[in-house]
Amino acid sequence: MTTTAQPAGAAMTGISDWAGSPVSTLHRTPAQPLPIPVEQYADSTGYVIRLEVPGINPATDLTVSVETGAIVVRAERRDSAPEGRQSEFRYGRLSRRIPLPLGANAGDVSASYHEGILTVRIGFEAEHQQAARTIDIEIEP
Repeated sequence: MTTTAQPAGAAMTGISDWAGSPVSTLHRTPAQPLPIPVEQYADSTGYVIRLEVPGINPATDLTVSVETGAIVVRAERRDSAPEGRQSEFRYGRLSRRIPLPLGANAGDVSASYHEGILTVRIGFEAEHQQAARTIDIEIEP
């Protein structure tokens, strides 16, 4: 019969990820606000930024601002669950700073919130709204 020695604590592998553990990695409290997940794209009217911020009250816990060439979104998800529960939800401050794309009009920004998704729309600068045009190619001898 052959036996393999297990390193000390091998039976406890993964215990630090058990939610009730005092060393759980599931309940880290970051010093910095958590980043907000984002997706970005351009459509025919401008740039669109969508941010995932469910579980907040947008009237009191969400701000959108334009600061030094960037859109800045700040939110706070308040913990309202009963004491003694096991939770993997993230509570606290959330934020995201998204640089304005080239050609974005910082004076033409709007935001809406629906079912946990914040949508920020940024218009194009006037020069970027022009129709496509063909550029003549100069052929050098």
